[in-house]
Amino acid sequence: MFDVDTLVSSFGLVGILAIIFMETGLLIGFIFPGDTLLFTAGIMAHAENPFAPLWALLIGIPLAAILGDQLGFFIGRRYGPRALDSKAMQWIGPEAVERTNHFFDRYGPATVTLARFIAVVRTVTPVVAGFSSMQHRTFTFYSVIGSIIWGAGITSAGYLLGEIPVVQEYMHWVIVVGVSLVLVPMLIKVVSLIRHSRRDARPQREDPGNRTDRPSGTRAHHP
Repeated sequence: MFDVDTLVSSFGLVGILAIIFMETGLLIGFIFPGDTLLFTAGIMAHAENPFAPLWALLIGIPLAAILGDQLGFFIGRRYGPRALDSKAMQWIGPEAVERTNHFFDRYGPATVTLARFIAVVRTVTPVVAGFSSMQHRTFTFYSVIGSIIWGAGITSAGYLLGEIPVVQEYMHWVIVVGVSLVLVPMLIKVVSLIRHSRRDARPQREDPGNRTDRPSGTRAHHP
């Protein structure tokens, strides 16, 4: 029988930290619903047999977020604006980059902290900061602040919710809903990316009006 508790317990602390790291460390991180994951992890930490103690989450999650930010920053510093030409950035879309630039124009370095609470933008922000004129120590300062507030704050909120008697009574179903809210959006995004990739890879059909018949294996000669 499918047991969500067993699934998440097997996924474990290491898996959660890996997702948090990839969300900003790798440009594919936009497929991961980090906020929902943290909240669900906090609730589960209050279960009768928690998959991980709360203290491990409160230390590990901010640390994974900080390290992910650092990798994203160095990708931007190493490759510059070319990093935005990657396939992953094409999937994310130019709107996320434009929104991130708008935040930088309006809030400056504080964007690194604020972006932690905005899905997709937090994936793009470290890279954009990396190829900007922002100093590494400035980026790190705001990254640490944002990662601690975001990581510890949302996880603690989930943990406190787990103290409510009705939540404890229906903890199994709360976990089922929480895990579904994490996995379903990820699956939808993955399927969407696969379909998008196949559509891009599909060869363009030639316009019959411009089609010219010539023997196979020959090339058109241009003057």
